Amino acid sequence: MSEPMNVQFWGAVGTVTGSRTIVEVDDRRVLVDCGLFQGYKQLRLRNRAPFPVPPESIDAVVLTHAHLDHTGYLPALVRDGFHGPVFCTPGTAELLGLLLPDSGYLLEEEARFAQRKKYSRHEKPTPLYTVADAERALESLVPRPFDTEIDLASGHGSADLTARFVAAGHILGAAQARLTSRGRTVHFSGDLGRDDDALMRAPAALEPAQLVVAESTYGDRQHPDANPEDELGEVVARVAKRGGVVIIPAFAVGRAQALLLHLARLRRRGAIGAVPIYLNSPMAVDATALYRAHPEEHRIDDRDYAEMYELATMVSSVDDSKLLNLRGGPMIIISASGMLTGGRVLHHIAAYGDDPRNAILLTGYQAPGTRGGALAGGADELRIFGRDVPIRAEVVQLQSMSAHADADGVLRWLASGASPGTRVALNHGEPGSVDALRLRIERELDLTVITPEQGQQIEV
Repeated sequence: MSEPMNVQFWGAVGTVTGSRTIVEVDDRRVLVDCGLFQGYKQLRLRNRAPFPVPPESIDAVVLTHAHLDHTGYLPALVRDGFHGPVFCTPGTAELLGLLLPDSGYLLEEEARFAQRKKYSRHEKPTPLYTVADAERALESLVPRPFDTEIDLASGHGSADLTARFVAAGHILGAAQARLTSRGRTVHFSGDLGRDDDALMRAPAALEPAQLVVAESTYGDRQHPDANPEDELGEVVARVAKRGGVVIIPAFAVGRAQALLLHLARLRRRGAIGAVPIYLNSPMAVDATALYRAHPEEHRIDDRDYAEMYELATMVSSVDDSKLLNLRGGPMIIISASGMLTGGRVLHHIAAYGDDPRNAILLTGYQAPGTRGGALAGGADELRIFGRDVPIRAEVVQLQSMSAHADADGVLRWLASGASPGTRVALNHGEPGSVDALRLRIERELDLTVITPEQGQQIEV
């Protein structure tokens, strides 16, 4: 009998971040996703711990999409000895050219700022990795199109292991990843998009697999039926009327483009007037251009693109970013990061967060342990750059703008390709959402569900 596929979970179990799963077949070891842990400090400390296997022992990396909770540890992995290929879709490779160097820069800046302001416990704080490490990691990327077989065992004896990317929606380049060996398949959902997403096309249906590793970020809830465009317009109109500033923390990839799309359509129909809009994220500006190069993956037409670019003032320089903090309202500022873990948006929160005329608009999932998670939970102050910033601004969370499938969406996707023998392993979810989704899958689809622990191994 041939050797089994061994799937071992080293991240995104019991949490939504740090996606790292190892698949072993014969003498081949493949890492699926290489993400950063974010949120609570005990999770972030895992980024500083030695990788669970020697990086040089990994033969290849397969990335589902570009978000840092799936890719942000890659520069450290390469620096510490990994020297194999990193397979991803062309869209993911292009986005990583923006995301990884920016991540390295922010890590370096954070370390320098902490040392200068002396709010670190360490005498000389060091970044997890540098811009140079990120640039080196980009050299390992090997882009491969959707629906094309990738040989992961070439030149390695009797090993038989292939991969294939399938469209996942969610963001540009996002993929489901299928790893197959001798007729057995492990199918990774990655971050699964929504069927009704305004920006991205719907994810491809699930194909048969012995083990499905499925995300469960929204496993305990359904997205509201409310129109996100109308909800967004109501908040903007209300805050603009009182002369306030709307600060929208947004991931530079995916969320920023969706916001520009909705705001352009609101402006077109006269729902938000002429309130000035600023996109204060050079990376989001560049990412928006990349979306235009891949029309087959999304739903934006030429008219929408033109209006999105005309709509907002694109802010690139640090000086122009600082001037926004002196301008006052009414205005809208879209700036990264989406969960307030770093970036220019923190300076805007520090400048405007204590004024009740203003609003902070949260438009996506906020992981526990992040500043965004604290705001969503009702916090009235945030620790920013070593000081406590009072939050008196209105805080609004729009669940309708999520780019993840909700519980119903995941069940529909599983039902499209699962069979009675299919096992489902749930990752990328907090314990409550994982368990709620487990129960629904068992009851409604009659499938065997596994909720892995850190380090747990499953044979296929």
